[in-house]
Amino acid sequence: MRIATWNINSVRLRTPLLRRLAREAAPDIICLQETKVQDEHFPLEDIKALGFPHVYFSGQKSYNGVAILSKIKLKNVQCMTVAGSDHKRHIAATLPGGAELHNFYVPAGGDIPDPKLNPAYDFKLRFVEDMTRWARAAKNKKMILVGDLNIAPLEHDVWSHKQLLKVVSHTPAEVERLDALKNALAWCDVARHFVSPDEKLYSWWSYRNQDWRKSARGRRLDHIWVTPALKAALKQFEILKDSRDWDTPSDHVPVMVDLVIPA
Repeated sequence: MRIATWNINSVRLRTPLLRRLAREAAPDIICLQETKVQDEHFPLEDIKALGFPHVYFSGQKSYNGVAILSKIKLKNVQCMTVAGSDHKRHIAATLPGGAELHNFYVPAGGDIPDPKLNPAYDFKLRFVEDMTRWARAAKNKKMILVGDLNIAPLEHDVWSHKQLLKVVSHTPAEVERLDALKNALAWCDVARHFVSPDEKLYSWWSYRNQDWRKSARGRRLDHIWVTPALKAALKQFEILKDSRDWDTPSDHVPVMVDLVIPA
């Protein structure tokens, strides 16, 4: 099974790019974040025409929104309220064989890394803390977590560890909380399972960089994790970096894993 995760930054605006992803990478499941559309306006028929007859979504106008596009029917579709917010930032479903797939969109957190001065940063920290409580209470041993977690945890997940320590997405407070979430179920960080932590690895490049390749100022904000029971099922991982050059691209690129889902 091939699963892709992508912060598409408006599913209606970038449906042509979704078509290209489906054609060139042939994922079985695509998890989207930041769909930016209310459910009644979701481009359902256009998505089904791409070869995904099973589409599950939870959206909001202009911001947030998550979706799971699948070639196979999934069960137990559910959306979780996180940190007491009505934001549409989570959707989950059960795969054939019983593994749970959870698609999250963690808040960006604004610009000021101080929870007392910046409510958006405070909300982000509380959001990840609530995810950690959820993970600690989870009983399912076969779980896949994907999404835009909006945190680049490791030194080489950002272009400059020293310069970004006070920049939201790489601050110690965020990293500490993401580490607690990761430790809650001994999650395997799939990217770093395949790529050494000593190697630079990014999935996001700012629109502010006119030449994103030349500046090379990226961050690894998009993640795929699996619980230990699925670690042996991992076969291949890829960040589709070249999609950052597609027409009207998202500032994020798709991240993809191949794995054998045990029955």
